[in-house]
Amino acid sequence: MSTDDIDPVGSRPQGDVEHENALQDVIAVDADDEPQELVNRLEAHTGDGIRHRAFTALVFDEEGNLLLAQRAPTKRLWDTYWDGTVASHPTEGETQIEATEKRLDEELGITPDQYGDLRVTDKFEYKRYYLDQGIEWEVCAVLQCTLEDRTISPDEEEVAGVLWVPYEHLYENPKWYRQLRFCPWFEIAMRRDFADR
Repeated sequence: MSTDDIDPVGSRPQGDVEHENALQDVIAVDADDEPQELVNRLEAHTGDGIRHRAFTALVFDEEGNLLLAQRAPTKRLWDTYWDGTVASHPTEGETQIEATEKRLDEELGITPDQYGDLRVTDKFEYKRYYLDQGIEWEVCAVLQCTLEDRTISPDEEEVAGVLWVPYEHLYENPKWYRQLRFCPWFEIAMRRDFADR
């Protein structure tokens, strides 16, 4: 596993103890993704942050199009940015695949009977500050799957919009898509995916 795009500088946000993230925990990990302890999710994303376990999932159709999802405006970090389908954090005792299956269902109404090849394809560490609102410092697993049935039912509290895009065209022609602001973890995952081909 490599450390990718660690940015050691940035503004220092103030925590919001009323935010729903303050009621959840994430898994703090070392640089090798070994669990250290459970930490408060809001604390992990505030100040200088705490390295923790996360995932991002790239969902394709059978023609090689990628399903992008726009994060809802109520998201604390990277609100209204476009993501590679879903991203979140596994809970204690949950595998990356189990966590991804849950979030695909919760955010987009995508169930396991629509795909059969969900798998982990990569893992990287990154650190990014977002304005004065918070930070992501994650060891992020990348998962991919292919939908045989493209039926989706987005949850408006999680997803502001969806868009199918030709994956290779997106990677090869970033200027054509620059009106879409992408989440940093998705951009890193896509760059590494094509670098490994």
